[in-house]
Amino acid sequence: MWLQALKWHNDCNVAVTDVHRPFLSEDDLEDVFPIQIRLSVSWETNSLVVKISLKDNMIGFYKRACDIFVPEAEQVHIWDFSGQTTQFLNDRINLPNGSMGQSAEEILLELQVHGFSDSKNGRDESIDGMIEYDRKDISFDSGSVKMNGSSDYVISRSTPKNLSVSGCRYRRARFLGLTGLQNLGNTCFMNSAIQCLAHTPKIVDYFVGDYRKEINRENPLGMNGELALAFGDLLRKLWAPGASPVAPRMFKLKLAKFAPQFSGYNQHDSQEFLAFLLDGLHEDLNHVKCKPYIEVKDADSRSDKEVADEYWQNHLARNDSIIVDLFQGQYRSTLVCPICKKKSVTFDPFMYLSLPLPSTTMRTMTLTMLSSDGTTLPCPITVSVPNCGRLKDLIEALSTACSLRNDESLLVVEIYKNKIFRFLEEPSDSLALIRDDDKLVAYRLPKVTEASPLVVFMHELLDKPSELEKSVPNWKLFGIPLVARLSDHSNGSDFRNQYLKLLSPFLMPDDTLNDDDSGVTANEDSAMEDVPSINVSDGNADSDSETDNGPLFSNDFQFCIKDYHGRVTEIEMNKPLLAPSYNNRLEVHVLWSEKMVEKYDTCILSSLPEVFKPQLCTRRPQESVSLYKCLEAFLKEEPLGPDDMWYCPSCKRPRQASKKLDLWRLPEILVVHLKRFSYSRIIKNKLETYVDFPVEDFDLSTYMSHKDSHLCNRYTLYAISNHYGGMGGGHYTAFVDHGHCRWYEFDDENVSPVSEDRIKTSAAYVLFYKRVS
Repeated sequence: MWLQALKWHNDCNVAVTDVHRPFLSEDDLEDVFPIQIRLSVSWETNSLVVKISLKDNMIGFYKRACDIFVPEAEQVHIWDFSGQTTQFLNDRINLPNGSMGQSAEEILLELQVHGFSDSKNGRDESIDGMIEYDRKDISFDSGSVKMNGSSDYVISRSTPKNLSVSGCRYRRARFLGLTGLQNLGNTCFMNSAIQCLAHTPKIVDYFVGDYRKEINRENPLGMNGELALAFGDLLRKLWAPGASPVAPRMFKLKLAKFAPQFSGYNQHDSQEFLAFLLDGLHEDLNHVKCKPYIEVKDADSRSDKEVADEYWQNHLARNDSIIVDLFQGQYRSTLVCPICKKKSVTFDPFMYLSLPLPSTTMRTMTLTMLSSDGTTLPCPITVSVPNCGRLKDLIEALSTACSLRNDESLLVVEIYKNKIFRFLEEPSDSLALIRDDDKLVAYRLPKVTEASPLVVFMHELLDKPSELEKSVPNWKLFGIPLVARLSDHSNGSDFRNQYLKLLSPFLMPDDTLNDDDSGVTANEDSAMEDVPSINVSDGNADSDSETDNGPLFSNDFQFCIKDYHGRVTEIEMNKPLLAPSYNNRLEVHVLWSEKMVEKYDTCILSSLPEVFKPQLCTRRPQESVSLYKCLEAFLKEEPLGPDDMWYCPSCKRPRQASKKLDLWRLPEILVVHLKRFSYSRIIKNKLETYVDFPVEDFDLSTYMSHKDSHLCNRYTLYAISNHYGGMGGGHYTAFVDHGHCRWYEFDDENVSPVSEDRIKTSAAYVLFYKRVS
């Protein structure tokens, strides 16, 4: 009855159209009257001021309101804008003297605020036990009232039906804020993030209030307040009475004006949009008009707490907004030089935590193992490594599998089109960059102390042209490159000897037996004797270089070096080599004759399996990891990448220092970004790892480097931004807790209830936590 009456009184059009079919009797309408009140919050006295004014109400309505509000004081419940039940637990309502029973011009009710019960643990159990929800009947109603002295739409909860003072059960209770956002064309990423922010209680309270007076239009880093105004207008529409989905066109126009990367209608990342939006709102609402220049002081053996507080105060001196108050925390960053052990400690602010997803499942990888001593044939070797591990994990697994000696090392490379495509040498590189159809080779090499160059032998065959083509020699690469280290490569014969040593396992069976019928495999010297030697006279460099069978290279190997311009330099036996090496590596091209092709087993030399060959009807299990494990991986000490070197002030050189992060100060609203997407120059990948995240009690106490007894380090989840699908597409939705563990799914314009046990999925992308009070 109350909902229908409220709609009837505040919507004249509906009242007119329903005049022939009234739904309320005259007796029912006696208890229903329109009343206008003014609400204001006194932050100095921590109280809520409620005014019933004679000038805003008819005399009859004003007297009836006095009769209702003035009698004996009881506990008063205020339903706030953000969708949470805010209880003002007061012993008594303070009324002006002489106001009871008098027709004064204004009645002032001052309610002392003792606490807010906006979480499950803090709500009144007696009230909670009275509420019963029916999801089938959702209705919202609107009204225009006076708020803080100005006319505006005020968002009020729909009052439960069948409510009685004696404590009868609520039959139905409905909330505002369950309004969807229309998809303007691949704008689900924006809708998902906005719904999460639009259900952050203090953000809602801030933007439905008089926030315009705090806009900083002078900030050169801001957007003239236009982004804040557009967001505030959009948020008010989402919380305005009525259930029609909102089209965020004006907000998107403002967004595209200041962030061209979000213009058009392509799919984007919700976390990247959220980061820009929070930063933009902060600059538009920054109270600091002129940011001071503050020089960072050295620690000078001061305590971490003193230095951290100094960093934080310096940050607040330049940044002061509702965004900083709610979303920004502080972590400690420690860098240590690997050479001189110089230690650098800084304290930096953060808006959100981007956590990696450590792998708990294993990935099977097959590589080809080659030795450089010429004793064994190439053999495939299969190891298991963490699915999202590093190259160092692969090296350790290979070393164990092949029983690597202490005087040996492994060199892992990727082979593409019969040559080394890239050297995998950085231990911190992610294994996710290695695809299943890649072909990897691991070379067992001796450890060397001096700077011995790495020689890469690449094999080439003469591709005979057809009769119609011109008889121009065309050499093509084949087989697996062979790798060795040469301590002395000043003579061309050294290359030949080393190459023949590497090729000895590939000799055909007829060429591996000695003439004495001993039946043993030929050693290196006998193998070399089977290969025709190059006759170079020490006294006559112009001696005949041809045999009865034609040119020299037609019966033997020819060694040459090709530069980046395609110029070929032949390596002559017993003569110094003048060719330079690049990055301490030298590529030598070996031209094979037809006789050598018959002498060696080129099929084995060309055999190269893929990293992973999927089998039919095989399915990899879904990976699962705890959110705490993700946090531990984020806080783990790791070396910086080669592209992110740290300039050591002691060494005066860039160093690949080790970096360690520690949580120092946590914000009231903790945003956790799960790094599901990985980008590189080669591939883009999305991790479908299922993250088991806590809902009611996310306790970070044990991960804090600084203990503050005044702040709680426990959080409760209230919103999730989800991403379904793969790279370059997919769809974003949001799960939102609308109070008292009532979860709803926001799928663009569609809003529907969802049970709490269904909000944990492998699509969770950005998690929103609020501190437990």
